[in-house]
Amino acid sequence: MNDTKQAALIPFELHTEAVLTDPSANPFKLVVDPVMRMKLRKALFDLIENHDQEMANYVANGKLELDSYKEYIEIFARSLRETMHSVEGIGYLLEQCGFRVDPKEINLQPETRWKKTKKTGMVAPD
Repeated sequence: MNDTKQAALIPFELHTEAVLTDPSANPFKLVVDPVMRMKLRKALFDLIENHDQEMANYVANGKLELDSYKEYIEIFARSLRETMHSVEGIGYLLEQCGFRVDPKEINLQPETRWKKTKKTGMVAPD
């Protein structure tokens, strides 16, 4: 049996404008509660602000040296990645969205299950 797992890359675009919550505009036909989306965005924004403030404190206190904005962004991204790939990071997001989940129940490797169609067999992102 092959135990290797493949990561599913999900394409996305960065938007500076509010994203419409019209379910018919979603290519996956997935209806997500707009209130839940707002909670998740706020939790992510707060997490980003916390990381930024902590890094600024480390630099101000002489504990972290930075040579460039490029290095700052790389370290910042690594910090966020490590947080979001942890039980604590996902637990924080769940809690901020109103869920109480036992840390042992948090899945760090959730499966992306694409819906199958009759003609092609699978619906994949554009």
